[in-house]
Amino acid sequence: MAKVEILLPAMGEGIIEATITKWLVKEGDKIEEDQSIAEIATDKVDSEIPSPQDGVIEKLLFNENDIPKVGDTIAILRVEGDNEAEIETSKKQEPEKVKEEEKPSKAIQQDEPKEEISTSSQLEQPLGSRTPKGRFLSPLVRNIAEKENITAHELDLIRGSGNTGRITKDDIMNYINTRSSSGVQPVPEVSDAKQQKPSEPTKPQVSKDQLYGGGDYEIVQMDRMRKLIADHMVQSKQISPHVTSFVEADVTNMVKWREKNKAKFQERENTKLTFTPLFIEATVKALKDYPTINVSVDDDKIILKKNINIGMATALPSGNLIVPVIKNADKLNLAGLASNVNDLANRARENKLKPEEIQGGTFTITNFGTFQNISGTPIINQPQAAILGIGGITKKPAVIETAEGDAIAIRHIMILSLAYDHRVIDGALGGMFLKRIADYLEDFDIKRNI
Repeated sequence: MAKVEILLPAMGEGIIEATITKWLVKEGDKIEEDQSIAEIATDKVDSEIPSPQDGVIEKLLFNENDIPKVGDTIAILRVEGDNEAEIETSKKQEPEKVKEEEKPSKAIQQDEPKEEISTSSQLEQPLGSRTPKGRFLSPLVRNIAEKENITAHELDLIRGSGNTGRITKDDIMNYINTRSSSGVQPVPEVSDAKQQKPSEPTKPQVSKDQLYGGGDYEIVQMDRMRKLIADHMVQSKQISPHVTSFVEADVTNMVKWREKNKAKFQERENTKLTFTPLFIEATVKALKDYPTINVSVDDDKIILKKNINIGMATALPSGNLIVPVIKNADKLNLAGLASNVNDLANRARENKLKPEEIQGGTFTITNFGTFQNISGTPIINQPQAAILGIGGITKKPAVIETAEGDAIAIRHIMILSLAYDHRVIDGALGGMFLKRIADYLEDFDIKRNI
């Protein structure tokens, strides 16, 4: 009998570890090729690990909720073979080469958090999991900072090279070396809350009676995805100064055209024609007209994206949210957009998305109208610079121009909202872009062929 190492596979750009949420097999189980042996979760997507071939599970090397890294051996599979002592690495599971900057140091573990730090443990530590300005501090960075007597306020001065400006081990070690050679002393900790800058977020101090409402209550622990969503939302507000603009659009022609053609479209294309691909189509046209909306910010540099990859926020049965991405949406016709929208939305709700299908977005759309909400103020999906909110379509009396003059008619009206990063998008640009989307929707050709 030969033995095969089952590795944690590469799961997309930037993903270097995953949580084993559930083992689907136990030691001694006989399994078949491609049979799922474990459920795993990353900060991007949940997925399963298949067996590379037929065999028997010899050993499981991690427990549930452990966090192995890409390339780690997670299980040993015993298969038919001549050499019992031989251990092979499954080529089917062999990971892609990890970038140099993502490899963990031999002396110190990788600068990534392995678990959520509870609020109570933060209060007990000299350094919390975030600086006063809200920048995340990994356990490794906090340990180094405490040993070197670097304060939380001093950490806010360090320029981080990690994801979303996170301070890595190299960043803090370089800072320590620079500080030592230049003789710069640590910035004294500000003890008086009144002396803190207004921009520095502080956790509100509330009593348990205030927190729990003074009556009966139930405590519900956030699941992993909800913790990630909460963290991403807070980060986005801290990173980008949000501004939201609104515009009203008369989409009567579009509504009538869809109602007339949706049955024929489904019969021909074998997929439903919802409003979403029509919204995406108009947004793509507007992004071509205003390419400086399709950007990201890197310190003092603006990154202009050549590809137009549209993320569409999708509500999951669990109540959480995920954003699958339609890549190169500007190169798809209406049928292509509809097919991608329906496929990604369905697989998102079934937890069958691949990691690469929720990465690489350059602009996001979220549809409040799905829940019959007329409007909303969405939060930017970092590192993008803007997000479009789609309100519900409702029938309203509106003033229209006719050959005989102004008249009041029943029209299909909706509100569009655009939240944008005021560091790089001013009100004029944001307003013109939003109005351009509304214009494309209002000017919809009711005689258009499907």
